Amino acid sequence: MAQSNIKVGVQKFGNFLSSMVMPNIGAFIAWGLITALFIEKGFFPNEELAKLVGPMVTYLLPLLIGYTGGKLVHDQRGAVVGAIATMGVIVGADIPMFLGAMIVGPLGGYVIKKFDQLIDGKIKTGFEMLVNNFSAGILGGVLAILAFLGISPAVDAFTQALIVGVDWLVGAGLLPLTSILIEPAKILFLNNAINHGILSPIGAEQIRTTGQSVLLLLEANPGPGLGVLLAYWFFGRGTAKQSAPGAAVIHFIGGIHEIYFPYVLMRPMLIIATILGGMSGVFTLVLLGGGLQAVASPGSILAILAATPGNAGSYIANIAGVLVATVVSFIVSAFILKTGKQTEDLDEATRKMQEMKGKKSSVAGSIVTNKAALPQGVNKIVFACDAGMGSSAMGASLLRKKVKEAGLDIFVTNTAISNIPSDAQIVITQEKLTPRAQNKIPEAYHISVDNFLSSPEYDKLINKLKDDSSAEGRAPEVEEVVESSQEDDSLLREENIFLNQEFNNKEEAIRFAGEVLVKGGYVEESYIEAMIERDNMTSTYMGNDVAIPHGTEEAKKNVLKSGFTVLQVPNGVDFDGEKVRLIFGIAGKDGTHLEILSGIAVTCSDMDNIEKMVQAKSAKELKAIIQGELN
Repeated sequence: MAQSNIKVGVQKFGNFLSSMVMPNIGAFIAWGLITALFIEKGFFPNEELAKLVGPMVTYLLPLLIGYTGGKLVHDQRGAVVGAIATMGVIVGADIPMFLGAMIVGPLGGYVIKKFDQLIDGKIKTGFEMLVNNFSAGILGGVLAILAFLGISPAVDAFTQALIVGVDWLVGAGLLPLTSILIEPAKILFLNNAINHGILSPIGAEQIRTTGQSVLLLLEANPGPGLGVLLAYWFFGRGTAKQSAPGAAVIHFIGGIHEIYFPYVLMRPMLIIATILGGMSGVFTLVLLGGGLQAVASPGSILAILAATPGNAGSYIANIAGVLVATVVSFIVSAFILKTGKQTEDLDEATRKMQEMKGKKSSVAGSIVTNKAALPQGVNKIVFACDAGMGSSAMGASLLRKKVKEAGLDIFVTNTAISNIPSDAQIVITQEKLTPRAQNKIPEAYHISVDNFLSSPEYDKLINKLKDDSSAEGRAPEVEEVVESSQEDDSLLREENIFLNQEFNNKEEAIRFAGEVLVKGGYVEESYIEAMIERDNMTSTYMGNDVAIPHGTEEAKKNVLKSGFTVLQVPNGVDFDGEKVRLIFGIAGKDGTHLEILSGIAVTCSDMDNIEKMVQAKSAKELKAIIQGELN
């Protein structure tokens, strides 16, 4: 258990570091292009334009990393304090402070977050702006000074020690051994910390003195991953074999290395292939004098060629380094695939990869497949979520409306995943919940969506069903009729509608909604923690700037009666990278909330209605907008 916790901790740490760098890749590309083009040994040497190179790598890139790190911890206020603190490590050192920014940026966000929690509810009305601005300025200034005096010298000394170590490895011919650490670190999402936190600053120093650095190719080399994917293409089986060519293009040309991680996770022994491929590539680069004159980010062959010094020898060395890494990785991978027992499950490996990353992968959809075929003569579609009281009910309402408009007689319902009926032919779930639904009823046709309110998957499904030649003669749709013991007015009351709210993060917003439900007598207090747990399980963001926080399936016993609260957040609050301006807190008991929830779903599927609700000036007006669709 302890080892598992350590692994999860490392994975989360790696993902956090990656999240600081990835939003700023465009800035790295800009710096890399300007460096490659205009430095003294660049393609078009220009002394004036080359003046941009130093300030960009010294100030711009570390500030962006520090700003993003602070924002990840405490939104905009964390970003500002993180940027201020980052200036301390920048000015206190003579080398690019990427690593320092990764430390003090989140630290700044954490400090201001704790301060805000300490004073929450204690500031008199009218003094909020004064306290907010001065607290950010004072704390940011103090952190900048501490970073200048303490953190910057420490990081500088650490980096100088690394430079000495790298020089020794190069001199001793041992630089290829770094692949033993770098290749496994990629799978743990520590690649950005290694590449941009350690290798890039040292590489930038080498570029200043020699015009290029081989260190910038240690992590960016796409060869090891390409060899794995090619081996699956030739010697793999099933979906892994079918998807490998497309994944290879995304990896090699697009530079998205994480796309090959699931293929390694399917056969962990393949990590040996990537290590040996990486070592061979580094050895070739050192032997032939390869290297880059700017950071290649992302690790695409196009980015590598663009950052290669403009002489034939460098091009030959760098291309050879990539090819050798690819060939060695391919040979070793082919041996492992041919001699080992193959029980590949690409979908499961991709799910594990996304769990390790801690969020949805931008390329997962390129390799995940649906194992079942769309059945003929569909007469039952089931939306499923964890509790069956919120997102699935809204999704079912919208699809039911589309089914009617298309003239199809298909029964559409919703339920908790644990209660999916055995006769469900099509099951629709949020992406993170799809594996659970597949385990529950593997023979069904499964559809994953990330936006229940406006997913394009709905129209795709309707078009397929309309084209189904067996659409005629299906059983008529049976509408579920909920005998409500409560009137709509008791479910959605004006006193439970709150306008012009501001929240620092989604947890704060969810707790506010939960407290309203508790005070209204709809739920027990323990339901609030269940709402937090449910959102952590998979986001309750529904699309169209709407979130519907509610409890887990287990927490249904803590619901006393059905009820709603509506929070209007004009400036928005972040729900896992999505801006939410309307929050519907839900407590559902015995299905008595489904009728009004269905109306809310239909209303919120139209962005014009969303804008009207966000701009509503009173609780009565906002309620009327919702009920205008219900009546």
